[in-house]
Amino acid sequence: MPLYQYDSFNRSGKKVSGTIDAVSIQGAKELLRGQGLMPTKVVEMTEGATSEGFSLKMLFERPIEPKVVIIFTKQLGVLLRSGVPLLQAFELLIEQFDGKFKRLLISVKDGLKSGDALAKQLAKYPKVFSNIYVQLVRAGEASGKLDAILEKLTVYLERDEETRKKVKKAMSYPIMMISFCVLVVVGLLTVLVPRLTGMFTKMGKQLPLPTQILVNLSDFLTNHFMLLGISIFGFIVLFSYWKSTPGGRYKFDEFVLKFPLTAYFSRTKAVVQFSKTLGMLIQSGVNLAEALDIVCNIVDNKVLTQKLRNARDNIIKEGKIAKYLKQTGIFPNIASYMISTGEQSGKLGEMLLSVGNRVDGVN
Repeated sequence: MPLYQYDSFNRSGKKVSGTIDAVSIQGAKELLRGQGLMPTKVVEMTEGATSEGFSLKMLFERPIEPKVVIIFTKQLGVLLRSGVPLLQAFELLIEQFDGKFKRLLISVKDGLKSGDALAKQLAKYPKVFSNIYVQLVRAGEASGKLDAILEKLTVYLERDEETRKKVKKAMSYPIMMISFCVLVVVGLLTVLVPRLTGMFTKMGKQLPLPTQILVNLSDFLTNHFMLLGISIFGFIVLFSYWKSTPGGRYKFDEFVLKFPLTAYFSRTKAVVQFSKTLGMLIQSGVNLAEALDIVCNIVDNKVLTQKLRNARDNIIKEGKIAKYLKQTGIFPNIASYMISTGEQSGKLGEMLLSVGNRVDGVN
């Protein structure tokens, strides 16, 4: 059903504005009257709406943040666990959100009314609901345990968001210090060095070679500041474009793995992403081949992704997960041993989650 924006007055004479979904403008007015409101203006909110206010509002709307998806997932799980039917749960949740996410939920609800599965509707919004999210919801619908899957998914999303915030926080200080150092160096070269150069020139002294190099660098920076800025900006743009290409991204990730520190962090992150996600998918009932396809696509480093894809092919052929994961050289020995133990005990999903938590430092 379309979404309508309305202005109205309640029984106390107070102006009330908001949105409501209905089959038509007349239907929206009747629904509002049923809520004790007297509508004065009802406008359809669609992508092609000509209302200036609505178009301008949509233009400056914030993108849907991960925390909004987390709240939705948690609330939907609680409602389903309480015995509320899926369609009714969506009708209740729509009132809890606004903006883009509210319109998204209304669209999903309309799809559910038409008989579509929830996973099919969510898959229409890959920028909001990841492939992992959609696959887990599909598994939950197939098993009849959607509420339990949503509970696991909430925990997964919360930990993923927490990790993202930790990385952002850890990176902010080094970036701030590097930026400060760059500003100090530029300030010295453009302000202090020219003054010192003038003093030495007046004294008629010959400058040492290192000092003369510094002076020449200062002169270049002062006289070609605009050119240098444009060159740096152009380099950043070209580098970003090169890195966005498949070949460029692969070469960059290959370069990252040549340094011990960056290689360690890349491998650790890959192990955590792979183990936690695969463990959750297996526990949720997703078949191994499909689960491996999903997790191979979420690892950030493309070189490691390729190694995992090669392992995936061998795993599907022979069914020996620990053996071929160890051959990638990505997983530490303790992780391979734990995964092997999980295979033998029939608790592979649980053991993979343990591996991910252990490597990630989560108790």
